[in-house]
Amino acid sequence: MRTKSVKKNKINVITLGCSKNTYDSEVLMGQLKASGKDVVHEQEGNIVVINTCGFIDNAKAESVNTILEYADKKARGIVDKVFVTGCLSERYRPDLEKEIPNVDQYFGTTELPLLLKALGADYKHELLGERLTTTPKNYAYLKIAEGCDRPCSFCAIPLMRGKHVSQTIEKLVKEAEGLAKNGVKELILIAQDLTYYGLDIYKKRNLAELLENLVKMEGIEWIRLHYAFPTGFPMDVLELMRNEPKICNYIDIPLQHISDKILKSMKRGTTKEKTTKLLKDFRAAVPGMTIRTTLIVGYPGETQEDFEIMRDWVQEMKFERLGCFTYSHEENTGAFALVDDVPEDVKKARAAEIMDLQSQISWDLNQEKIGHTFKCVIDRKEGEHFIGRTEFDSPDVDNEVLIDASKFYVKTGDFVNVKITDATEYDLYGEPV
Repeated sequence: MRTKSVKKNKINVITLGCSKNTYDSEVLMGQLKASGKDVVHEQEGNIVVINTCGFIDNAKAESVNTILEYADKKARGIVDKVFVTGCLSERYRPDLEKEIPNVDQYFGTTELPLLLKALGADYKHELLGERLTTTPKNYAYLKIAEGCDRPCSFCAIPLMRGKHVSQTIEKLVKEAEGLAKNGVKELILIAQDLTYYGLDIYKKRNLAELLENLVKMEGIEWIRLHYAFPTGFPMDVLELMRNEPKICNYIDIPLQHISDKILKSMKRGTTKEKTTKLLKDFRAAVPGMTIRTTLIVGYPGETQEDFEIMRDWVQEMKFERLGCFTYSHEENTGAFALVDDVPEDVKKARAAEIMDLQSQISWDLNQEKIGHTFKCVIDRKEGEHFIGRTEFDSPDVDNEVLIDASKFYVKTGDFVNVKITDATEYDLYGEPV
């Protein structure tokens, strides 16, 4: 008589939301693997962990729909267990437990040891910095801090991620060394706020010192800065950026709005005049740098005049990279007490107008690149093209360089000099030289 074989559990981690969540999923997977667990990322598995996003309405809807999908799969016997973690779970756990009870357990953003225990694994302190990366082998995210101390009225991140906590330089260097040994060539520094890095543990803004340590690392060729708050930005970073070839001439600095009235209501701690001066100082300090920003349209009380101030300013500043979002009215934020008075169709029309304008700016800037040669990293092959990026482009959100795979061969993960032969609004076409 045959005995029934014991089914081996496979844990499938599903990541929703931003790069900070990607990083958290990678840490979770590294811990699970160290406990001998069979773990995969967004593949088939009988145990599912959903790492959710709770930032704005669209992200929340995607997270809820994913939970519902897997709760249904559990009810139909397709998967055995479903666990939910991340920002949505941190923020709305009581509601989720009530509305979607067919989930085995919900966890917040700081409950990794408890989640591991539920998955039959132990939290290993000695694994600090070791993780299973889910990005292409040539780049990885390095989360240098968690949480945020800023009072922005529209933002729910402090509710989900807590106060700002910097990681030590020693820990980050050790983590980066491990990534470099595994073939990572580009570090993308992320946090809710890079500008604040070090204030809590070193009593000063210490991003420059961290960068000075990271650039010494063998194997790392590019270091990229994401999510720096404009107010109080440590200007010594710019000198380092200009003089150190490993630091990409690129910064992501979300500005959100530029009308003084709206900036004041948003509690951004700055003005149009100060922001414009900051950006001009950036460009003077690092000629040719790329500035990426994000803007919000439809914030409570935004008049047509406020919007036009922002639109005209976008035209004037000519950002190399820009994203635009419609305002999302979030519970327990400062702005929730305000009337969400800009109609949804007006919000969408304003966002579309900004993005149409940016599309033209991007087209013009890209045409100027034709005939020039850039150092590019090759991320992947897709269809008939190898897909690469210049130092002025971050993965997933920025321009890509397309190389015809029927004519040229380049190796994924390598750096290649590429001459740009053609350009559209958001893509460059080129040939290796």
